[in-house]
Amino acid sequence: MLTNSPVSADSIDPRPWQFYNAVHLKPAPNYYEILGASDDASCRDIERLYKRAAHKRHPDRGGTEEDMKELNEAYSVLHNEESRKRYDATRRVAPGRAAVQSTSAAREVGLYGQLLSALMCLVLGSLLLLLVHFNGLWFLWPLSILAAGVMLFGVMIAHSAMTNVRESTDAGHLLRRMRVAQEVVFWLLVAGGGYGMYLILTTL
Repeated sequence: MLTNSPVSADSIDPRPWQFYNAVHLKPAPNYYEILGASDDASCRDIERLYKRAAHKRHPDRGGTEEDMKELNEAYSVLHNEESRKRYDATRRVAPGRAAVQSTSAAREVGLYGQLLSALMCLVLGSLLLLLVHFNGLWFLWPLSILAAGVMLFGVMIAHSAMTNVRESTDAGHLLRRMRVAQEVVFWLLVAGGGYGMYLILTTL
């Protein structure tokens, strides 16, 4: 008989967050992909998608036992808040302590590198723009375009760094929930900086 009621996590695997086979080191399947859910899907969305998938993959409707087992495992992990946090944390790292440490270090180096690159672009572009302006030589105007391009490149690097920091957090983290506010503040700062440079160039 076909049933769509969610399975209990206790009836599948009491340790669903151990996502790597100890012998073969095979990565666990993507539970979000199995359910057709996004990384920030709510518990209600997870349950709704599970019921829909279970209705289609149930052995009574042409599915296989293996499909249902995989689907039930995905639901048991993602529907439970604690096991989902452990699973999300495991997805961002590779198996093994060395991989965990190297991933964390690489993320920090990448972030600092992006921020430093953005700062250098903004400073270099500003200095070049001021140099052209105060020099007063009309034939140097192509350098103004180059300076504006360098500054715009710095802005895009800074925006990418902000996005990477937000995406590295958990699905329910405050940074993800305040994405719109972050974007508004960032572009307001960019607009304010651009207006400040305009005032400097027109008044001095």
